Parts: sequence; C-alpha cells; structure tokens
Amino acid sequence: MLREVLLSLLGGFVQSMQLFCYTLLGALPLGLVVAFGSMSAWRPLKGAVRGLVWVIRGTPLMLQLIVVYYGPGLLNKGFNLWGGGGVGRMSAAAAAFILNYACYFSEIYRGGIESIPRGQREAGQVLGMTRGQIFFRVQLKQVYKRILPPMGNEIITLVKDTCLARIIAIYELTYAGQAYIKSHGLIWPLLLTGVFYLLFSGLLSSLLRREEQRLSYFE
Repeated sequence: MLREVLLSLLGGFVQSMQLFCYTLLGALPLGLVVAFGSMSAWRPLKGAVRGLVWVIRGTPLMLQLIVVYYGPGLLNKGFNLWGGGGVGRMSAAAAAFILNYACYFSEIYRGGIESIPRGQREAGQVLGMTRGQIFFRVQLKQVYKRILPPMGNEIITLVKDTCLARIIAIYELTYAGQAYIKSHGLIWPLLLTGVFYLLFSGLLSSLLRREEQRLSYFE
C-alpha cells in the first residue's frame, strides 16, 4: 500500500512542480515588465498597470483560476480557449499563476529599483551611459541583492499555492493525497503530502540562503 501511495504522490508532485516551474519561468520576466510599466512616466500606462496590479493582488488566486479557465467558454459559448484534457487545464493554471505572481513580483522589483540612490543614476548619466547601461551595469546587482529575501518568500509561497490548481481538477500533490480519504478512508497519505512540501520548501530555503550569503559582499 505504501508503494502505491508513494507512486501516486510522486505523480501529483510532478504536476505541482511543472506548474511551479512554468510560473517562475513566466512570472519572473513578466514581473519586471509590469514593474517598468508601473513606473512609467506616461500616466495612462502607469495608471492601467497599477490598476491591474491592484485587482490581481486584491482578489484570491483561486477565483482567478476559475475565471481564467471557465471564463472564455462562459462569455462565448462553444469557444474552448484552453483545449481539453490535462494539457488544457495545466495551460489555464499556468496562465493564471503567471499573471498573479508577475503582479506580486512587480511590486518587489519596483521597491528594489526605487531603493537605489538616485545619485548613482545621475552619475552614470554624467559619464554618458544610457538608461539601459546604468540599469544593467550599475543597479541590477544591487537590486538583485535587495529583492532576494522578499522574492524568496514569494517563491516558497508558490510551492504551497500550487495546491489551488485542484479547483480546476489538476491532479497535483494535495489532490493525490486527498483521493485516499475518499477511496480508502485513509488520512496518512494526505499527511504524507506535507513531507513532500516540507522537503522541497526546505531545499529551496537552503538554496536561497546560500545565494544571500554569496551576495553578502554588497554589505
């Protein structure tokens, strides 16, 4: 029985990690784009981006998952944006997660960028550097050091938030563990899912802590 449970949980864990990886690959760069939009000197763009961030941060991720997956078909009957099966559900979940976490990451990026003293930018301009050169050659490593702790917290939260994908019937880790309550009346497989989350979160925490120590020369 233990072997069967472990194999089932491993299958759910793979689904959870797929969603985790898709989210990071999409949300990290998109969050930077959103951050630049929220700091834009063009007020209409700045207002629109900040409005989007306000909506996404102010509503539950579970609600966003439901809207993203079911919304297109309800608004236009017969229109299936995501396709059928597990691939379609994973695509919808990835889209919702990427948008959600990009908005959270954007605020972390914005805080890190705005924390850099303006004098550094002005000094770069005096030396004839472009805004892009100033950002990538002067500010980026300092921003990276400052945003790493809050970004790490969001990444750890993402590990646990993947369980919300079960609302659109994705067979992720928690879904796999809970299935044994209904089919066999067993609670321990669900508790065992906590071990998977703890081990993976612990590994990520260790890697992030090591990265923070590597960047300690900025202090």
